[in-house]
Amino acid sequence: MSRRVRRRLNVRNVSDQHLADVEEKRKRVSLNIDTNMFKIGFLGGGKMAQALAKGFIRAGLSKGEMILASCLPNDVSSIESFKEIGSKTVFSNTDVVDYGDILILSVKPQVVPRILPEIKNSNKLLLSIAMGISISTLEKGLPEGTPVIRVMPNTPALVGCGATVFSRGKHAGDKEAEVAEKLFSSVGICEEVSENMIDPVTALAGSGPAYVYMMIEALADGAVKMGLMRDLAYKLAAQTVLGAGTMVRQTNIHPGQLKDDVASPAGSTITAIHHLEKHGLRSAVIGAVEAATLRCKEFSSPSETKQ
Repeated sequence: MSRRVRRRLNVRNVSDQHLADVEEKRKRVSLNIDTNMFKIGFLGGGKMAQALAKGFIRAGLSKGEMILASCLPNDVSSIESFKEIGSKTVFSNTDVVDYGDILILSVKPQVVPRILPEIKNSNKLLLSIAMGISISTLEKGLPEGTPVIRVMPNTPALVGCGATVFSRGKHAGDKEAEVAEKLFSSVGICEEVSENMIDPVTALAGSGPAYVYMMIEALADGAVKMGLMRDLAYKLAAQTVLGAGTMVRQTNIHPGQLKDDVASPAGSTITAIHHLEKHGLRSAVIGAVEAATLRCKEFSSPSETKQ
């Protein structure tokens, strides 16, 4: 590593950096509400809902007993997961709507049209994480004046390292946006974007973990081929990806420069880079994000026509 990189690198670990990021968000987000403890109702209690609930509690934004989730009667795993954090579950969406000051729509997209008519109170803030369901579709199915924010988190929110973006509807003001930012900053980073950016974000951050998992697996396979034990190979590959991502975030140095700093003249790294370039790594990844974006757009279109 070059001296310049060492000077600019903050050596705090990832969890410390995450906590610092959240604290910085808290300093500049001033909520105009009576309490910092939110009564939250989850319409759907799947894995993402569980991850978000745990993150909100961990960040001190809510308590287990202040969270209510609707689950299917046969979804024993989800019911037990909410029970473990001190939250109750019900089988009725209307009970959740009546309870929560903030409602989080966390069901599969095809279920959304059945749930929207059950939300009859236009004073409730609705945060939707339902993939492919546009703000206009949500607003058409809700009482006039309902504040709606469309949110796109990704699965690393499960470990507090999510990458989330959100877009607000026509009735969601600064206060509602601040609530969304504060909540989702508790499980990673959170940024506001225009809604037309949701599909490329989904292709990058939503689908991106799968691309990275494949890279980790391939790195480990290569090391195993060259004699390394598989357990150690996975551990080193995962840590290498984590470390590289942390370098990009904490140093603010362009990824291309960081790559050049590792690639010594006539060394093993530049030889490996040449191999990757010959086999189209960049083109393949760029094409993957493009293909996923186009698929997201296809996925969204039927939702609009059904309403």
